[in-house]
Amino acid sequence: MKILSLTAGAASMYCGSCLRDNTLASALQAEGHDVVLVPLYTPTLTDERNVSQDKVFFGGISVYLEQHSALFRHTPWLVDRLWDSHWALQAASRRSIPVDPRLLGELTVSILRGEHGRQRKEFRKLLQWLESEPRPDVVNLPYTLLISLAEPIKKVLERPICCTLQGEDLFLEGLLEPYRSQALDLIRANTPHVDAFLPVSHYYAEFMSGYLGIPRYKMHVVPLGVSVEDCSPGPRQGSEVFTLGYFARVAPEKGLHLLCEIYRRLREKPGFAPARLEAAGYLAPEHKGYLQGIEQQMDEWGLAGEFHYRGALDREAKLHFLQGLDVLSVPSPYNEPKGLYLLEAMANGVPVVQPRRGAFPEILEKTGGGILAEPEDLDSIAEAILTLRRNPALARELGQRGVRGVREHYSAVHMARRAAEVYSSLTQPAAMSA
Repeated sequence: MKILSLTAGAASMYCGSCLRDNTLASALQAEGHDVVLVPLYTPTLTDERNVSQDKVFFGGISVYLEQHSALFRHTPWLVDRLWDSHWALQAASRRSIPVDPRLLGELTVSILRGEHGRQRKEFRKLLQWLESEPRPDVVNLPYTLLISLAEPIKKVLERPICCTLQGEDLFLEGLLEPYRSQALDLIRANTPHVDAFLPVSHYYAEFMSGYLGIPRYKMHVVPLGVSVEDCSPGPRQGSEVFTLGYFARVAPEKGLHLLCEIYRRLREKPGFAPARLEAAGYLAPEHKGYLQGIEQQMDEWGLAGEFHYRGALDREAKLHFLQGLDVLSVPSPYNEPKGLYLLEAMANGVPVVQPRRGAFPEILEKTGGGILAEPEDLDSIAEAILTLRRNPALARELGQRGVRGVREHYSAVHMARRAAEVYSSLTQPAAMSA
């Protein structure tokens, strides 16, 4: 099967959606499918072999210039190549850029207006390229923020259009009015042009069906998958220092500040020390003050020497980080639809403790690799972590369950085969004539 998959680059950020899209494309290729992974905005940053094309459409520099100046909406395409070139986008990508939705409302709405927005020239560039390339059997969009591509691509290629659903509601809910309402209306207006939506969890399928008014028959869950070949699920390295870990974006919605409060409460309990709290993950410019506030609070509690932020990690460093943890917890205060970090931790034999919300229950029910605690109840999460601290045998058992569960339900191969099943169902004569 020939698959055209679009993915949205996120500059210098290790983005969960980029990682997922690249892993899926690579696994599909390993299964014998012809996959063309095309980045939009910037080249993609992954911690595995990058299988995306060098050519980038909707170059971030062009998109920005066209949004803010009418002049650049009419410059010749030959001139655009200066800032659409790979070296220019790579140079721009080396700088961390704000991803705060409060700053991106007008641009988001313009993109969602498609060929009627300020980036209409970028739509024409992509469509012209598609007409010159071998026609795929199916096209996959990375999320609904680019759903305005569905109708024009379908007109040009006359092929089924899929759209992954992988967490965009958090961004949409962060938009200021009137942009939030306008963006939601534009997305809902474009859903009829999509043949199948591919949410990454059953939770998200239910939620997005109501949130965007998508018919349930168009929902086809394709669970997340991770590469497990280089993971090390062996026995944890023995250490007297209990290590509680956090691995996710450093942002309020992921709950690092909550984990620090949980850690403070745990340190007050007899027998919990010696211990440390290790954190890693991408830090956006707009959240540097958030991390500084956490570090100051830990210092005021007398725990500064036990807290370490290790930054954004490449794959080798990530695996080393995870394999040094006793327990991982990301106490997100919102309903997380993915939880990629849970799969990565469990694939390396690390038990997890999570609030019972979003996609976490289905992930832990399938894998058995951790403990669910009551949401909004920090003492409940603390007690679950303390249970694993006091019962190493239980922690080892949950770690091994997680290893088996990820390989059985959430491997990259499993994700690829499920996606191929959905794509294939759309390319059957009966489906294409529907």
